[in-house]
Amino acid sequence: MPPHDLGAINPFGPIHDPKVRAIIERLHTTRRFPERGGGPRQNHDPEAFADYGFSIHPDQGDLIYLLCRGMGARRVVDFATSVGMSALYFAAAMRDNGGGLVIGSELVAAKVAAARANLTDAGLERYVEIREGDARKTLRDLGGGIDFALIDGWPAPQGPSLAREVIEIVAPQLRVGGYVLNDNAEADFLAFIRDPDNGFISMTLPLKGGTELALKMR
Repeated sequence: MPPHDLGAINPFGPIHDPKVRAIIERLHTTRRFPERGGGPRQNHDPEAFADYGFSIHPDQGDLIYLLCRGMGARRVVDFATSVGMSALYFAAAMRDNGGGLVIGSELVAAKVAAARANLTDAGLERYVEIREGDARKTLRDLGGGIDFALIDGWPAPQGPSLAREVIEIVAPQLRVGGYVLNDNAEADFLAFIRDPDNGFISMTLPLKGGTELALKMR
């Protein structure tokens, strides 16, 4: 088995648009990984990995699409956008829901450009606003309530994780009944989302080695 189990794209997945599926397939099959011991948890400079798309896996994307369609989501947050894999799933849901906005945040300029190109190739660029810069600034004002947030941040060398810092910014802007999906299971993020005082209930799903899905109750 390869060092990273990429999973597989479900041929019977919920997105039927061949143009969107083709871009997802390309991003999935061409993704690159650093050599062992040389990844983001060892080198915390995101610019050092401008050519790497650290993105969600297709089963996570299918879940995002299904939940957004089911709840009629119209305004969602995509952190971090990277090269646009998660934004494709979100944007397809916005389009198929009749319209909406994906607010993305990405620090690395080269990845912003790649994400925009991928969304354009998929015909979904009109549904996505990518804010370039530090998500702790770019997501502070989302311009209104949101329905869903993906929290998939860069590992921090010390102190609180970006996931923890961003969820504290985003949570007050998430509507009751909205979802949060977390990709990396940062301990301090989980501590926040599992604390009943913060108004969420959550569960761990067996996707990509453990994906946290939380629902805002109040």
